Amino acid sequence: MARDRNQGDEFSAPLRRLLLGVLLLVLLGVFLVWRIDSPRVERFRAQITDAVVPNFDWAMAPVTGAVNLLRDFQSYQRIVDQNRELRRELQQMKAWKEAASQLGEENARLLDLNNVRLDPQLTYVTGVVLADSGSPFRQSVLLNIGARDGIIDGWAAMDGIGLVGRISGVGKSSSRVMLLTDSSSRIPARIQGSGQTALIVGDNTVAPHVDFVETPDLVRPGDRVVTSGDGGVFPGGLLIGQVATDPAGRLRVRLAADYERLEFLRVLRHHGQESLESPGSLVAPLSPDSFVGNGDG
Repeated sequence: MARDRNQGDEFSAPLRRLLLGVLLLVLLGVFLVWRIDSPRVERFRAQITDAVVPNFDWAMAPVTGAVNLLRDFQSYQRIVDQNRELRRELQQMKAWKEAASQLGEENARLLDLNNVRLDPQLTYVTGVVLADSGSPFRQSVLLNIGARDGIIDGWAAMDGIGLVGRISGVGKSSSRVMLLTDSSSRIPARIQGSGQTALIVGDNTVAPHVDFVETPDLVRPGDRVVTSGDGGVFPGGLLIGQVATDPAGRLRVRLAADYERLEFLRVLRHHGQESLESPGSLVAPLSPDSFVGNGDG
């Protein structure tokens, strides 16, 4: 058995070498045929191609499928990259949209400030709200304007529509505004329509009380409430809000200022009413002697 196995190896080795040599010769011949530049050889190559290629469609199908699959994979990879790029651009567009929305809101607030009609004698300083230091026991905000801008304690602060509060503390470069909703706020007011005077009393809610009304029956929900100017603290005619009633039937004021978006506030320069310091500024009544003198004349 060992001898038969050795004899088989002796015959198979020369046979493999022979087949390898024949294969090399065939490949060399094919290479030469395909490299020879001759009309006859070109016709021979065309005949071989026409005879062989149509019969090898079944063999080329896997190759064609593999090529198409590779192309589809490359296309899918490009789609994934494009999708990733589009997501990045969409994120950037969202950031730009948010910035544009904030700028639009700020622009609207500034336009509201510019549309407020005030006494031509009143001037103002516009400041930006830095922080909201409101709490259950105190309602106030900070502005980025202070003593260097000429701000004085007690001046009125408004947003684009109505009165917000008054200055209750001034620093060099900042000031504090006590809101109308603060429990320490007391604003003399006048209710338009009935002409009733009242006091707007804050109670740390969004709708302060309307107290000290002489004839509450003349007041109707929806009546405009403005500052009365009594006491010389605030100039008269500044819009506060509209009268409303709570479930208990108590009068309150629905504030005109948008307390949810306090971004810019206008501080009014108001130095109080002018006081008369000399009797010469007064118009005194005529004395009886002047009437007698006029009668003699």
